[in-house]
Amino acid sequence: MAITRRRFFQGAALGIATLPLLKTFASSHQPFQHGVASGDPLADRVILWTRITPDADPDFQQAIVPYSWEMALDPQMNQLVRSGEGVTGPDVDYTVKVDADSLVSGTVYYYRFFSNGKPSPVARTRTLPEGHLNSLRLAFCSCSNYPAGFFNVYREIARRPDLDAVLHLGDYIYEYGPGGYGTNNGLGRSPIPAKEITVLQDYRQRYAQYRADPDLQEVHRQHPFICVWDDHESANDSWKGGAQNHNLGEGAWESRRNDSIQAYFEWMPIRESGIVDQFGQRTIYRRFRFGDLMDLFMLDTRLTGRDRQVLPLNAKAAKDPSRSLLGVDQEQWLHSGLSQSMNEGVRWRALGQQVMMSQLTINPDLPILMDQWDGYQASRQRLFDHIQNQGINNLMVLTGDTHSSWAFDLAPEPRFPHYGRISGFGALGGEFGTPAVTSGFSEKTGLAKIASAALDGALPNLKWTNQSEKGYVLLDITHSRTKAHWYHVDTVASRNYNHYLKRVYKQNDGANHIHRSWSESVSGESPAPAPDLANLFEGLRQRYYS
Repeated sequence: MAITRRRFFQGAALGIATLPLLKTFASSHQPFQHGVASGDPLADRVILWTRITPDADPDFQQAIVPYSWEMALDPQMNQLVRSGEGVTGPDVDYTVKVDADSLVSGTVYYYRFFSNGKPSPVARTRTLPEGHLNSLRLAFCSCSNYPAGFFNVYREIARRPDLDAVLHLGDYIYEYGPGGYGTNNGLGRSPIPAKEITVLQDYRQRYAQYRADPDLQEVHRQHPFICVWDDHESANDSWKGGAQNHNLGEGAWESRRNDSIQAYFEWMPIRESGIVDQFGQRTIYRRFRFGDLMDLFMLDTRLTGRDRQVLPLNAKAAKDPSRSLLGVDQEQWLHSGLSQSMNEGVRWRALGQQVMMSQLTINPDLPILMDQWDGYQASRQRLFDHIQNQGINNLMVLTGDTHSSWAFDLAPEPRFPHYGRISGFGALGGEFGTPAVTSGFSEKTGLAKIASAALDGALPNLKWTNQSEKGYVLLDITHSRTKAHWYHVDTVASRNYNHYLKRVYKQNDGANHIHRSWSESVSGESPAPAPDLANLFEGLRQRYYS
């Protein structure tokens, strides 16, 4: 049960002295230094998030801090519809999560928090629609390494008022310390704490650093997020029993994994389902329905069911049916959900997940990238068999992890005569891979172009790839087609950059393959953004970048 301020004072009046002293700030302290966010929208509710930033008072380490919140139908917060209050404290790192319920489906709301008499910025969110839905616009992104570059991509997503939600497909933070991957770029964004993070307090500090970034705060302020973790929220190339970057001297993997999960649930606007796996670990695979237009399945290809990666070129292990990427429970949940979605007449099915599902191996008997679905071919084949046997169509796979842009036909056997590159014969849908927000920005563009051309010639079902530029993907979905738009920025090494549309691919209803489109989708009327966008952003930018 949440401890509200009223319940706290009622307990104190009865002589209950087990809670720490209720704490207020000095009048000059700003309590909302990590912004506000919303996430996991459903038709009647949405998670609201913030953090009450501690002050320097040592007594604060054991303090209970009150807060209140309110929601309205207008950005001026005049038409209030919901409100509440509560307290937070050190057990959750002073984070706040409210599951605001009793809302109306398909509706834009505005919200804010109060603490110590001070308001947070006003933010915008929306609930999922019910019934018939004409169109849907989603952005998805991944791989946002703070030291590797500026969050220009987040800034551009924040500027789009036309989005229904933003999907983050993992690597929201990175675990490395100074000298680790992506940390030596001289941009003044050195990781905090100045070491590889391995315990709860480390992970909390790293999230706090990321959430102080003004572009990250702004994209959360403008849009509800639907998130899953990948490996760097815990450690590189993680699996259910360990990680490549978990080494001797770093404690037990179970402790590190559990600490990283706790920090994730504290700092992300994600609803906690209460479902645990065989290790007692909280799970994050879940489903969202956007009216009759799309079912979104957010998968966990990392910690719930993944068996340990095997060495490259080990085709026998890659095809071993006893090895799994998703685990038995998640795999059954996904197969059942896809069938149910099809039977209930939903038009599209999308899988939001971390690692590339399409084949990235030229010779299937010599697999190389064993962290991808290529290293778990039996899991992939079971999914493909279920899709084919159940007649499931209009499938999209949305993928992060690779720091690159990809457009694939999703084909069980992507070679002639089983698959036709032009006709799309033999394909089961499309896979769209998002580039990184920042990660890996230092690749040589010339070499990246050569790599892109080589891959395009070697992989029959690969329609296009870009290996150098950073950005995000916009999905514009109607009942007749889905268009995937790749928007890129030309640099993340500077705050001065260009933003542009790079490529568009389309998947038509019932076609189950993709082809290039030459036109950009035009958005309809958009709701008002959260207010004072320019003033708030400029103030934060001056604070952190001056």
